[in-house]
Amino acid sequence: MRSMTGYGRRLISRDGREMTVEIKTVNHRFLDVSLRMPRALSFAEEAVRKRLGQSLRRGHVDMNVSYLNLRADARVVRVDEGLVAQYMNAIQSIGKVLNGTGEIDPASFIASQPDVLTVTVAEEDQDAVLALLMDTMAAALSDVEAMREREGEALQKDLALHLDEVKKIRDEIAALAPQVPLNYQEKLKARLAELGVKDLDEQRLYQEVALMADRCAIDEELSRLLSHFDQVTEALQGKGEVGRRLDFLVQELNREVNTIGSKASDAQITKLVVAAKSEIEKIREQVQNVE
Repeated sequence: MRSMTGYGRRLISRDGREMTVEIKTVNHRFLDVSLRMPRALSFAEEAVRKRLGQSLRRGHVDMNVSYLNLRADARVVRVDEGLVAQYMNAIQSIGKVLNGTGEIDPASFIASQPDVLTVTVAEEDQDAVLALLMDTMAAALSDVEAMREREGEALQKDLALHLDEVKKIRDEIAALAPQVPLNYQEKLKARLAELGVKDLDEQRLYQEVALMADRCAIDEELSRLLSHFDQVTEALQGKGEVGRRLDFLVQELNREVNTIGSKASDAQITKLVVAAKSEIEKIREQVQNVE
């Protein structure tokens, strides 16, 4: 079992290129990816998303990429030859006017003029850049996955503790359940005595208690809780994506406990139901972080 919380950052330098990848993940119902990459790496976006999907099944993912090309051939200086020719013509015309006085170095002068020299980024070797990006990303993902594993182990222990509490509460309710009709019978007798009823129809009393016992029967709910406990335990010990399954099982736990609370007319059971719902809510909150 893994958490959806993770972080990883790696930098790799190779052949004059430097790639940095930072990945942060938090909980989310589905895999939601937010990428921030330089425009020069836009060709790699599809490959990046595919690679993320292979490692991460759920969670919001923020991935930031920075890239530097420090190679000697990373930039190209281009000369506007037409503009140079225009400057040369102008310089020659000036020379004629000045009759050779005030001579200047044409090359230095022209090179210093705007737009004569332009620096452009050379076309990248996409295969080499993609390979560097994938390697850096794999290293960062290894950190993310390691952290998600560690967080998942902590979540598993915490969830198991809360589940054990719910199990104990369920057993306490099961022990009290058979006493509910008997307690009702005693309360009913006491109430009738207060009202001055002397000729008590025992058969009618037993029928009333039997009807009440049927209305308050929670055997099925208690039995289904045991089944849900087994399934939750199995999911906690499972691998891969178990968050959605756990989320569903927690809803079922809550449903059964709510039904017990609505059916069992007993103050002690009601108190235990409140305690069980509190523990289930803690489980629900933690399950939101499970991948």
